[in-house]
Amino acid sequence: MERTRTGSGTLYIVSTPIGNLTDLSARARETLAAADHILAEDTRRARVLLSHIGVAARPTSLHAHNEAGRIARVRRWLAAGDSVALVSDAGTPLLSDPGERLVNAAIGDGCGVVPVPGPSAILAGLVASGLPCVPFTFMGFLPRKAGRRARALERIIDATETTVLFESPSRLAGLLDELAARAETAAPERRIAVCRELTKVHEEVFRGTPAEGARHFRKNPPRGEVTVVVEGCGVGTGGADAAAVDALAREALDAGMAPTVAAREVARRSGVARGAAYEAVMRAKGEAGKGGAG
Repeated sequence: MERTRTGSGTLYIVSTPIGNLTDLSARARETLAAADHILAEDTRRARVLLSHIGVAARPTSLHAHNEAGRIARVRRWLAAGDSVALVSDAGTPLLSDPGERLVNAAIGDGCGVVPVPGPSAILAGLVASGLPCVPFTFMGFLPRKAGRRARALERIIDATETTVLFESPSRLAGLLDELAARAETAAPERRIAVCRELTKVHEEVFRGTPAEGARHFRKNPPRGEVTVVVEGCGVGTGGADAAAVDALAREALDAGMAPTVAAREVARRSGVARGAAYEAVMRAKGEAGKGGAG
């Protein structure tokens, strides 16, 4: 294993299987076997993997609750020239998992940070979804607090690109209900894919609308890890005729609709993202104000 310079160790970010242990790459095996220290989100799960590949090292925990306290120790290891491998419970570390502060500390100290790529539920779900893969946005787990969650859901519905997110199986049907409610006026036929237990024996990919997904998973309560992929609206601010959108905005305001209600109506009728519809409504409102001021 190569080190960056004398007296400076290397931090390896090692991707591990999301279910099927045979997905571990030969390079990842070699890196874990040669590492002086292994950091793991859950040491019990890491020991199962390490035992499977014949590595006897005892991993050190690094999770959301102790990452800040672990950094000083890891910096000492790296300063001494040791190699450190970071793994998460499954997949690629740092993506909705701890490790960002550690990576930034290692970079700040001039140490090498080397990715060892491999399995990722984000990419596996995206390519299996049947939805456009480029561009896409990853949002991790959505916020639980009502206000922040509502803004995140609006962002997903308004997005022109595909969105990938994680959800727990117990909250999946509720999430799909929330997406269905918001898509009803903006994009009732918006497609989603729910990818469950990827690479495992009971792998499932459900494809349909949010409302169809909510019904399916209420009848068939899901288990295991869940990745949700949501189709983008596919139309940016320039995707529809601007004059037609502006006309719809004026029409909605003339009907006495409040700006937010008018924006939903314009988005529904034109197919543009709700953010673009709101901008058209505000332009129309501004123009009306100028006309009245004369």
